[in-house]
Amino acid sequence: MSWTVFDLEVSNHIAHLRFNRPDKLNSFTPAMWSELPKAIRQIDEEADARVIVISSTGKHFTGGMDLSVFASFENDTKAEPARANAAFMQLVKTLQDTFTALANARQPVIAAIQGGCIGAGLDLVTACDLRYASADAFFSLHEINIGMIADVGTFPRLQKLIPHGIAREMAYTGEPLPAARAEKIGMVNGLFDSHDELLAGAMAVAKKIAAKSPLAISGSKAMLNYGQEHNTADTLDHIATRQAGMFSHTDIKAALNAQQTKQVALFEKLSPKKVLK
Repeated sequence: MSWTVFDLEVSNHIAHLRFNRPDKLNSFTPAMWSELPKAIRQIDEEADARVIVISSTGKHFTGGMDLSVFASFENDTKAEPARANAAFMQLVKTLQDTFTALANARQPVIAAIQGGCIGAGLDLVTACDLRYASADAFFSLHEINIGMIADVGTFPRLQKLIPHGIAREMAYTGEPLPAARAEKIGMVNGLFDSHDELLAGAMAVAKKIAAKSPLAISGSKAMLNYGQEHNTADTLDHIATRQAGMFSHTDIKAALNAQQTKQVALFEKLSPKKVLK
């Protein structure tokens, strides 16, 4: 499948999705909201990749929502108000599902962020598993500056990444969070001096993940996601159930043998998802 707002390449078990509209600050057009979840689900379903890296081009990761999307927010003046409002709610939920696809993918998702990560860009990266940034990066919960609340995913996810007080500061003031402070509070896993070093660093982490058992990696992501929403007792019970069903003697043997022989472990890929058509 061809994509219009990003390039996608799968190589050495790593899927690299790169926004390719630097002249437009990689703003999120209507096509992006449609194509991104399709691409992520395709990667997940085919299972050739074991990890996903999302990067960008140009000075900024993204300037956020493209103005063309806001045009679709205007209610149809001919529609009955309650029905128009219900349609608007469904539109917002569709936008939310775009980034939820990242959280739901079996593969871990790494964001490599340079320059500005504004508005909807923050929604995107908070849905990723790992975030790395260049020293010039900054994060802006920009919606308050244009008179609206953030509604695509930042609020429930950001508060789980950083202290509540800082999340509220970003939400109420619209002031950007510099990369250095983001790393200090744990939102960013690491900083790099340049954009090239950033991408190389993110790819190095992706390579380490891709070398592990994809069954164990996907299971670990699922358990971490579950644990964010449930108490310790429920999570432990859920882990025990999953482990009982997916404990792979084959993968453990391959991993241990690779350690002993100093060789690269060979693991069978995840089963492709069955999609009813």
